[in-house]
Amino acid sequence: MSHQQPAILVTGAAGFIGFHVANRLLDRDEHVIGLDNINDYYDVWLKEARLAQLKARERFNFVKLDLADRQGMRDLFADNAIRRVVHLAAQAGVRYSLVNPHAYTESNIEGFMNILEGCRHAGIDHLVYASSSSVYGGNTHMPFSIHDNVDHPVSLYAASKKANELMAHCYAHLYRLPCTGLRFFTVYGPWGRPDMALFIFTKAILEGRPIDVFNQGKMQRDFTYVDDIVDGVIRTLDHPATANAAWSGEKPDPGTSSAPARIYNIGNHRPVELLHFIEVLEKALGKKAEKRLLPLQPGDVPATYADIDDLTTDVGFKPTTPIEMGIPRFVEWYRGFYRT
Repeated sequence: MSHQQPAILVTGAAGFIGFHVANRLLDRDEHVIGLDNINDYYDVWLKEARLAQLKARERFNFVKLDLADRQGMRDLFADNAIRRVVHLAAQAGVRYSLVNPHAYTESNIEGFMNILEGCRHAGIDHLVYASSSSVYGGNTHMPFSIHDNVDHPVSLYAASKKANELMAHCYAHLYRLPCTGLRFFTVYGPWGRPDMALFIFTKAILEGRPIDVFNQGKMQRDFTYVDDIVDGVIRTLDHPATANAAWSGEKPDPGTSSAPARIYNIGNHRPVELLHFIEVLEKALGKKAEKRLLPLQPGDVPATYADIDDLTTDVGFKPTTPIEMGIPRFVEWYRGFYRT
């Protein structure tokens, strides 16, 4: 399928964040090519439902394709007038990376390589790609800063995201391809992922089943509402990465570069303890949770907290949604979607 009007490629368009980003781009009359392989890592029905909403809109073209399909990816870039790319497709999940590590190298390393090659040969204006707060790994210095070194991942998922940052930097350096990596901090909201805490907890509480609360509920997460994330992604997309003229190889700053490569944290800048998160959810559901308090799981970190100053300064990112607003919106969507 060729599409000759200048378009924005959104990978992972049937996914949680990709769906919301594609929708927002369509709202401002962009032509969007949505790519997804619709894998069964979680409920395909939910992905199809998101996709149905996008397919109903003008200016949206869907391509079912696997990132790791090298020839398919070459053809995609050759046959379409893609000018910018929002790369959100990936094998997600920290815990699953302990079970199926190869899924991460295929999608997050091979797949990302194909994205970079496509961008390079098509001479695209800007690649914005998803990194993750998990790259901070063993770091305990809070809030997490893009100017801190991140060389101690504690899961293969995190290592694959760190690899993406390094690969993108290399392409920015060699080919002057503007690349911006966004380290997402726990994203939640309507149409969210069934493998994430909010979804799992909501389903269990409504069905009267106990919930597993890791690290005795003392986990802290910088929960970020999806609308805030989308706003940040699109502001970033409209602001192609530039080289930092002050960058010095004598004192290399990990967050910027002499190449047009940038890294930002995108989070709520407000860590919330899991037990408080559950309280807000109980209130929204009008139902108490039965909690099973468990130890920290392998690959998990006890806390995340985003320093977002650079993103605020550079693109005007300002998250506005506390969990007291965001969680009830998710619950309302969940009840409507699953008719509970």
